[in-house]
Amino acid sequence: MEVGLTLGLKNQEGTLKLSLMDCGCYVKDISIKLDGGASWFYQGMINAFEEQIGSAVENAITQNLGEGILKLDLFLQSLPKEIPVDDDASINVTFVDNPSLSNSSVGFDINGLFTARKKVPIPMYYYENTLPSVLCTEPTKMLGISLDVAVFNSASALYYDAKFMQWIVDKIPDQSLLNTAGWRFIVPQLYKKYPNDDMNMNLSLSSPPILRISEHNLDATVYADLIIDVLEADQVIPVACISLVIRGSGSVGIAGNNLVGSVKLNDFSMSLKWSNIGNLRMYLIQPLMWTLIQTVFVPQANAHLAKGFPLPIIHGFTVQNAEIIFSRSKITVCGDVEFRESASGPL
Repeated sequence: MEVGLTLGLKNQEGTLKLSLMDCGCYVKDISIKLDGGASWFYQGMINAFEEQIGSAVENAITQNLGEGILKLDLFLQSLPKEIPVDDDASINVTFVDNPSLSNSSVGFDINGLFTARKKVPIPMYYYENTLPSVLCTEPTKMLGISLDVAVFNSASALYYDAKFMQWIVDKIPDQSLLNTAGWRFIVPQLYKKYPNDDMNMNLSLSSPPILRISEHNLDATVYADLIIDVLEADQVIPVACISLVIRGSGSVGIAGNNLVGSVKLNDFSMSLKWSNIGNLRMYLIQPLMWTLIQTVFVPQANAHLAKGFPLPIIHGFTVQNAEIIFSRSKITVCGDVEFRESASGPL
């Protein structure tokens, strides 16, 4: 028996449309043998109607294939157009352009950008689609997902616009640094004006973090303002603001079906933006800022990055034996997939 199908697969308003363009089944030969006392009688009848039986098999298979393709088309069109990440963000997983076909794979481009769940407008990021979009070192890998730097920058812009990148620090490993007494030799005028008053640090990003992906690294540059507040009675008194430019590098990995990451501090620079307590000697404050960034802000960032965000994997499948590949402006996840009824997946 030979069975042939010709399928059409195209993008239809962000979803995949699968259509059966041609289908045929040809039964070259059919053999039916009966056993039993009167089998010789019925065998003769079967032999006489062999051609009609073969034709009925051809029609049944053709009909079942058509029904199966229709069910698969309905499944593809029911795939969600966004994946929730948390209360603030979703990932736009609508399809872009038509699928690309090769002798051994089918490639899909999806939007992939982070969008606000509350539909707050955020800057749009665009990327040029250069083929091949997914390049795995092992051709036997079942799945490859390529993430353009625009995906990460869209997440950065969304969380910045959602006012998510603001922190008030009132507890640190060395709590004495959150009292003006701990600054008496670094900023004497602060202690003189506000003796033994508690303090906090108000850190807010002045723009979305800028991410860059190279063949070896994921680098980030963060522009932030650190306001030093003095707590006096029931008042919060801002006394100085320091502008920071923080440069770090990151690593990524796979946890389940999530892409997770971590960052480390490479270096930073700082300058005084304004002060109500006179001039500050920045070279004396710099070691303190390094300690705050390294022991407070980097661990907080890593706690969020460790949660990660979901890869666009169909429900029921999990990524196995994943490999992370860095290339110019892209991160590619290559791996195998395993189907489990209880497995979690976003689509």
